[in-house]
Amino acid sequence: MKKTALILIDIQNDYFSGGVLTLDGVDLAAEKASKLLNLFREKQLPIVHIQHENSKPEMGFMLSDSVGQKIHDIVKPNKSEKCFTKYFPNAFWQTELESYLKALNIEHLVIVGMMTHMCVSTTARAAMERGFLTTLIQDACATRAIELDGAVISGETVQQTALAELTLISKITSLNDFENENFGVNF
Repeated sequence: MKKTALILIDIQNDYFSGGVLTLDGVDLAAEKASKLLNLFREKQLPIVHIQHENSKPEMGFMLSDSVGQKIHDIVKPNKSEKCFTKYFPNAFWQTELESYLKALNIEHLVIVGMMTHMCVSTTARAAMERGFLTTLIQDACATRAIELDGAVISGETVQQTALAELTLISKITSLNDFENENFGVNF
């Protein structure tokens, strides 16, 4: 049995309606992340929250101590859950995340969060480089449309592409399939 931890990345107010950088499908993704969080709590498995803080005020979002930078209430950490603040897309970069996970003998990370094409993807890649197995819960992640050379790439296309790029290094699955495969059986 592989020791598993849940990693919730940047599920913060600025990504929701009324925030500075609203994502496509954010409410449904956050509901799925909340359900998974509650399942990990019930099983008393390790849970880590990642909270982005923008060190560049000119970016205008995830600013230190702002309402937008706070972790959304739907996945609010409890006192027993570890929370790391990051300043870069990679949740391992200049944080204690790796040493914390290794101290717990974690081998497998279940990853959910925001934005799929940026911080989720970067963290999954960094996890693989550090020897962790990863599972991404695709319907508990959200992103947004982006622009390249004046063309808008839809949020759905960005999401699918980001997930497809990770299939060689991560297991990509839905919350329902993950529950059916894993919560009645050992990881």
